[in-house]
Order: sequence, then structure tokens, then C-alpha cells
Amino acid sequence: MKKIASLLSVCALALGLTACGSDNASTKTEDKKELKIGATTGPYADMVNEAIKPGLEDLGYKVEIVEFTDYIQPNKALGNDSIDANLFQHKVYMENFAKENKLKLSDLIVVPTAPMGIYSSKYKSLKEIKDGASLALPNDPVNLARALKVLADEKLIEVDPDVDPLKISEKDVTKNPENIQLKPLESAQLPRATESVDLSAVPGNFALAAKMKLEDALVLENMPDLYRNVVAVNTKDVDAQFAKDIKEVVKSAEFEKVIDRKFIGFGKPEWMK
Repeated sequence: MKKIASLLSVCALALGLTACGSDNASTKTEDKKELKIGATTGPYADMVNEAIKPGLEDLGYKVEIVEFTDYIQPNKALGNDSIDANLFQHKVYMENFAKENKLKLSDLIVVPTAPMGIYSSKYKSLKEIKDGASLALPNDPVNLARALKVLADEKLIEVDPDVDPLKISEKDVTKNPENIQLKPLESAQLPRATESVDLSAVPGNFALAAKMKLEDALVLENMPDLYRNVVAVNTKDVDAQFAKDIKEVVKSAEFEKVIDRKFIGFGKPEWMK
């Protein structure tokens, strides 16, 4: 009987320790006051530093910004808990990346985003475009669809109305009255391409990285929220207090003031309009 009692006591102690450990684990995230937020070098690292970090610090957080120069490592770092959140991608990219890499990531909130623009060193207006003008545009499916939608919105081309606007490709172009010559290129090459083609459709982040001004574009896209950047977190942290506080800061009046003052040309998401 003594042996049984001793065994039961050990088991109870073990269960108690496990329960305590579980409680500590559950409160660890809730009590987190030191955050690491990843962002790509450039405007989105600046957005975290100038528009998000100050608000979090006012709420008692210590914030470290971790900068990345590619679109792979920010999600890898988030997935292995090296960082707590990141800002550099739209929801479509995040979901595809998470699926391909077996990660559980969630979008927390949509933020103002630099839109794609059509730039030219030859024309000052889309009305000046001549027959056979050459236009460089992204060669990846997502950004290609965005560029073609801009052209369609500006009545430069027509596309099959039965095709999802988010998935249109060159084969879906039904009319091209100006005989615009489409030249797909890697997005990173598009800013430089403005010197060798008549027009270039450049995603906002690449334009800003090349020191191009959004307001210098002949036209900026009417970007759907699906393509605006999001603050992403691990799905397990969606309801954590730090995640709620990030949303609170992004929704604050002070955040919008910084955007209006320092991020001119960035398209605002629907919830800010």
C-alpha cells in the first residue's frame, strides 16, 4: 500500500508539474512584451519602424525590427518562432507559401501598400501612346494579372470577362487596339527596363527600392485588398495579446497620420476608407 501511495504521489506531482508547465506556456505568449517584427528592407521596414513600433512602445512593448532582403526568409523565420510577426507580403503569397512549406500562418490586418504603376521615360501620359508601343510587365502569374488589369482598367486592352481578374494572363487578352507589345520580365528588372522600353509596369515595392516616386507613375493601379500587404503571424498567435495590440496600433489615428505624411501614394485598404 505504501508503494502504491508513493506511486500515486509521484504521478500527482508529475501531473501537477505538467499542468504548471502548460499554464506557463499558455501565459508566456499572452505576457510577451518583447517583440521581433520582420520586414523587407525599404518602405515596409520603415513602416514598422515609423508607424507601428512607436505605438507598441507606448503600450509597453520592446520592439526589435529584423530586416530581410528576400521573400523567403521572413516567413521561414516566422514559422520557426525566430520572429513574432512580419510585414512584406500580400495574403495570396502568404497562403501559397504556407501551403508549400507546411507552415500555419495567418494574416492579422491589411496595411497601406505601394501600388503597381505604369512608368515611362518617353511618354508623359497614356494618351500619348503610339501604335506598337512596347510595355514591360512582370512575368510571374500574380503580378502579370495585376498589370493586365491596370491596362484593362485604362481601356488600353480588353480581356475575357469570364476570366477571374486575379488570374488573367496574356492568352485572355481579347483586344489590343494599340498593338501594345507585351514584354514579360522578372519584376526586379522592371525599373531599369523603363530606359529600354516605352512603358514599364512596376510593382510598388520594386519601384521604391529603385528610388522611383509613386507619384511619377502615369497611372497607379486600383489595388484590391487581396494584393495589399498584411501583418502576418503564426496562426497559433492570432488571438494573443500582442497580436491584438498590433491591430490596435495599425487602426489608430496616429498610424494613419504617419502614413499620410511619410508614405505618399500608398493605397489604403478598405477598412481605412
